[in-house]
Amino acid sequence: MLRDLSDRDLAAVLEVAPDAMVCVEHGGEIALVNAQAERLFGYGRDELIGQSVELLVPESARGIHHGHRTAYVADPRPRPMGAGMQLAGRRKDGSTFPAEISLAAIDTDEGILVTAAIRDVTERLEAAAEREQLKSQAERERLERKLQQAQRLESLGQLAGGVAHDFNNLLNVISGYATFVAEAVGQDLAAGSAPSVLADVEQIQVAVARAAVLTRQLLTFARRDVVQARVLNLNKIITEVLTLLERTLGEHVDLSANLGEHLGPVFVDPGQMEQVLVNLAVNARDAMPGGGKLSIETAGFNVDRAYAASRASLTPGRYVTLKVSDTGTGMPPEVVARAFDPFFTTKPKGEGTGLGLATVYGIVTQAGGDVRIYSEPGLGTTITVLLPVTQEPAVAGERSSGERERGDNELILVVEDEPGLREVTRRTLAGNGYQVIAAASGQEAIDAVAADTRRIDALVTDVIMPGMQGPEVAERIRELRPGVAVLFMSGYTQGLLGNRGVLEPGINLLEKPFTETALLARLRSVLRTRPSS
Repeated sequence: MLRDLSDRDLAAVLEVAPDAMVCVEHGGEIALVNAQAERLFGYGRDELIGQSVELLVPESARGIHHGHRTAYVADPRPRPMGAGMQLAGRRKDGSTFPAEISLAAIDTDEGILVTAAIRDVTERLEAAAEREQLKSQAERERLERKLQQAQRLESLGQLAGGVAHDFNNLLNVISGYATFVAEAVGQDLAAGSAPSVLADVEQIQVAVARAAVLTRQLLTFARRDVVQARVLNLNKIITEVLTLLERTLGEHVDLSANLGEHLGPVFVDPGQMEQVLVNLAVNARDAMPGGGKLSIETAGFNVDRAYAASRASLTPGRYVTLKVSDTGTGMPPEVVARAFDPFFTTKPKGEGTGLGLATVYGIVTQAGGDVRIYSEPGLGTTITVLLPVTQEPAVAGERSSGERERGDNELILVVEDEPGLREVTRRTLAGNGYQVIAAASGQEAIDAVAADTRRIDALVTDVIMPGMQGPEVAERIRELRPGVAVLFMSGYTQGLLGNRGVLEPGINLLEKPFTETALLARLRSVLRTRPSS
């Protein structure tokens, strides 16, 4: 017990401490408490003095507390408040509370006196738990909004894909017959004369080309376009497109490019990346009706875990950034929030489809990247695209010569359920040096091959068909005729030829709607590379 003056002075100091203070003798008996301890534990001072300190410890912890106390007395060292230990105290009424406890040892003539400062941290833990709950709720709401947006885009994507499948077939029929008419009229042209019907046919072909672009934009936005990606250097694509952009933008736009060095290669569809650049550049031009500056920049960028956590579409790693900035009118926040929505446009009616930025979003996210907009009214807009770096080396791309490539009497099996397109494909091939067997379904094609002893050089088949899909048709035909070359044709594959819209290696695809020249060139390429039978 405390008997001398220094002990009384110590007691007076403890009384003004903000925390509950309990002094314990080396044997474990409580020697001194202050008023804060009385209020915290609910005991009177006389009820505590001389009692074992385990009285203030929850029953579940009393067994180990004695050992901890004995070890501390044997090697007393200061332990600060909040040292990371999960501790608790027990009140007179049996209730418990979470506590932080700091310890200090005082040498006295009667031995070690351990002083414990005890703080109830219930409110702090509850506040921390509430903060975590609010953070979790905010994160859940963010993910729910993202999920709702994804579901909305998925529904629109399914609609776009279904419409595009049928629409592409119709476009191909229109384009094919317009080509036949143009060729027939061209053969009858007198020297120096051009009948008006030829100009009309050309307008049909122009309209088909515009409709095909619109269909492709729908599929790209919906991430249902077929991606024929390869490893390439983004700077090379930009350099090749710059000349086109200069002609497209006009003299009133000052175009500049600052392309970073030592960029890693990216795995993208070169045609789609050209579309991204053109869409962004045209949008920027329209935002600068009186002229201005448009800059294109590339650089390397490392995405760490913290950055990736704020952007669900990204994973940590190396990326290439593409920034397209203009000095145009800029956009207010409410427009920025909807900029990637399909069919949303601020342009006058008839001057924009509202698919430009939606298409960019679809292309970039399908490639595993991210796209963001920073814009302020009157200050212009910067659109930043992030594309992941691949470990494979960049390769040179193939460029079509645009010339018609004729056949050499090879036998081609054409499978297409759309009658008009089947006839267009048959006539195109038959008129350009090929023999053709045409079938309306997979089973009809299999029956035709089984009944025909001739060598089949190539199978040209639609992908989406009732009864039997294109990949199964190819598998069954190859069982009958090993080594046959296969060319799929489709504008909407429903993921049957690869994952996430990216073609599997070795798959040859001609995208609908296709021109006569494209069909002949692609078929010739497939025949040149077919395995030997």
